[in-house]
Order: sequence, then C-alpha cells, then structure tokens
Amino acid sequence: MTPVLRTERLEFIPYRAEDEDVFVALLRDAEVCRWMGQDRAPEADIRKLFRLILSDVYPRHMFDVWGLWVDGAFAGHAELKKTGNVDGHELITALAPEFWGRGLGPEAGRRLLRYAADDLGLKEVYGMVGAENSTSLRACERLGFRHVRDVVADDGTVTRMLVVSTTEPT
Repeated sequence: MTPVLRTERLEFIPYRAEDEDVFVALLRDAEVCRWMGQDRAPEADIRKLFRLILSDVYPRHMFDVWGLWVDGAFAGHAELKKTGNVDGHELITALAPEFWGRGLGPEAGRRLLRYAADDLGLKEVYGMVGAENSTSLRACERLGFRHVRDVVADDGTVTRMLVVSTTEPT
C-alpha cells in the first residue's frame, strides 16, 4: 500500500477520487508537459489514467504514486516505479508551475530516495530528464544523480538517463 510521506513542507498523499481535477490540470499544463518531455494528452486520456491509478495501480500494488501537497494546496505529482528503460526503478516528479523555484523538487527527490532505500530496499534509482531542462538537471546533480546515457527520440529530442545510488547520502 502506498504510504503517506512527509518532508518539512511537502505531504505525499496517495490520490483520492476528489483529486482528479487537479491531477488533470497538472498533466494538461503546457509548461509541465514541455519540461516532462511529453505531448499534451487529451483530457479524456488523462482522466482515464487517473481512474486507472485508483482502480488498478493502488489495488494491485503495482507502484507508488502520490499527489504532492503544500499547506493543503495541490503542488504536484510523484511516482516511484519500475521503468521500461532499464532494469530498475524510476523516480518521477512534476510540480505545478506556481510551485517552481521554491526548492520543492529536490526536497521531494530526497524523500523519495530515502523511501526507495529504507522501505523498498532499492540500491539505485533512475531518472529521465529532458536535455534542455537545465533546472531539473542541476537539481538531480545536487541529489547525486549521474549521467548514464542520452536517449534520442524519433523527433530528435534528447532525454538524459540518470542514476543515483540510494546508499550514498544526498
């Protein structure tokens, strides 16, 4: 079962049915999609994805996924799940633009890495960050991530595959 996690400022809370609209708004935001390296999906597809989290991901314990909250306001999304890119787990975070620039990304990353090590027993965690997303790349570097390789999409966009050991302090 996906646990509630906390940091000094963030609450990681498993999604509830009433969170659907904020989840959809985040994943429909053009800037969020740009920095996540994905196209804006139709609203109906995102709503279907959200409902699958509640009806399939949580009940089957497929992976951990949370809404991120700051003082009761929805601030973003986080996941820790097996990745298809390599044999390992990937850390994913996406913050709403109004929460950018506050150091919440690294704060979320540190907490997820501690959870990965302490609760899941993972020795390393991967991340995928767009090569143009210098802010997220710097945050990952501060967390101890190192570059593994570049992944080039059919359209020529480049995503950096990163890895970090969970046994080293961040």
